[in-house]
Order: sequence, then C-alpha cells, then structure tokens
Amino acid sequence: MKIISICPSNTELLGYLGLEEQLIAIDDYSDWPKSIQTLPRLGPDLNIDMDKLASLKPDLVLASLSVPGMEKNIERLKERNLPHIVLNPNSLEEICEDLLKIGEITENQETAKNIVERIHSLIHEYETISKGIIDKPRLYWEWWPKPVFTPGGTNWLTEISRLAGGTNVFEDMDRASVQTDWEDVMQRKPDHICLVWVGVDHDKVNPEIVKKRPGWDRFAPVIDNKIHVLDEPLFCRPSPRLFVGLQKVAALLHPEKYPPFNGKDPLLDV
Repeated sequence: MKIISICPSNTELLGYLGLEEQLIAIDDYSDWPKSIQTLPRLGPDLNIDMDKLASLKPDLVLASLSVPGMEKNIERLKERNLPHIVLNPNSLEEICEDLLKIGEITENQETAKNIVERIHSLIHEYETISKGIIDKPRLYWEWWPKPVFTPGGTNWLTEISRLAGGTNVFEDMDRASVQTDWEDVMQRKPDHICLVWVGVDHDKVNPEIVKKRPGWDRFAPVIDNKIHVLDEPLFCRPSPRLFVGLQKVAALLHPEKYPPFNGKDPLLDV
C-alpha cells in the first residue's frame, strides 16, 4: 500500500507496526522513526498541502483529530474523495484499538496484536507497582503556558500519571484538555510541575519563566525545585512512545520502586 500520514502520532503508529517502508509522504512534524526523514513533506499538520498529497495518489491517508484545527484536513480529504481513516485516541486502550485497526487494514494483524500484548503486559507491570505506592505525588502537566492548557481526566496523561505512581491534579475534569489559569493550578496544590509544551523543543522550554508567575515564589514545586522539563514527543502524542515517557516519569517520581530509565523503548527493545 502507498500510505500517507499527516500527523506525527499516526506516523509513529506505523513505525511500531513496521510499515514505514509503505509511507510515501508525511507532515512536517513527524520525526520518528528515523528512517522516515528523507520522505516528502506535506507541510505542518494544521496546514497540509492537499494538492501535493492528492498528486501522490495514496491508497490510504492516516488523518487525525488529536490536535484542534485538524478537522479541516478531513474536510479536504472528503472533498477530493481520497481514501482515509480518522484517528482520535484519548486513552491508552484507544491507542491499542487504533494499532489493531491499522493492522487489519494493512493486513498486518499479527504485528499489531504482538505490540498490543506488550502494551498490556507493561501496563499490568506498572499498575502492580503503582498499587503498592501509598504516597502518590500530585502532578500538574502543562501543555501550554498562556493561556494555560493541561490534560484532564479523559486524557492518556491521567493514566500515565497513575501508572507512574502519581495523580494528575486535573483528573476530576471530565474532558481530555482543560483551559484554566495559574490560580486554579496553585489551588490544586501539585507536588511536581511537568512542562511538556506542545510543539516546543525541550531546549526551548525555560522553567525560569514559570518561577516568575504571580505568587509562584511561594508555590511548593517551585520552592522544592520540582519543575521538570520533559520531552514533549514522549508525552503529548497518542502513540506507543508514551510508554517510553512512562518509564522516564515513573523512575523520576519513585526511583526506589520502578526500573531505572535507560532510554530504550520497552515495546521494541525486547
């Protein structure tokens, strides 16, 4: 099949299924696996060049609703009658369902089932450790600083928080993404601040900016130096790479309980 992915998380799903050789083009932000780097680029995921995409005559386009604004891509695919599927996972189980769906469409069911089995095994392992942790730190995940956006209770980062022996301070909000303000964040009394600004490289996230917010000089995570700049691709994209992120944050919060983070992918380095 000739496949086009117009979202980084979808490209990563194909990578886990070993289908990157069937990719013929990708969006500008797709950066994993490394083997895709020489593929034609179609523009940023919110502004895909549909004329160029159509000229490549794909057998399948993997579209997504994982970021607000991607709806227009789907409308344009429909207008051109291009073969496509739309993914919009918010939970770890929905990511597994998407792997199985792509596996079925591409006749790659066995690989998909194997990856999903590894995911379920890893979830069980980390769930078991988490249940034995009594003191679970409260985590504030920051997707965007101003206005403040953070994951709510129906987002994968609430699950990642629990599996890592913590809790998302916004898990009571019954939606995937929450727009709030710094006062609300402070009132929820997180123990750790996890900065994962969407689309911003790790080196460009400056925690000193966080410390200058009104009243934050008296904020516990600032006083205790528990502001963590984490790798955005490992926490903000709904793909199996979240489990690399899980290993990293779990070892950060509870180094005495979880395996040390070695940078390897627990789903591929087996």
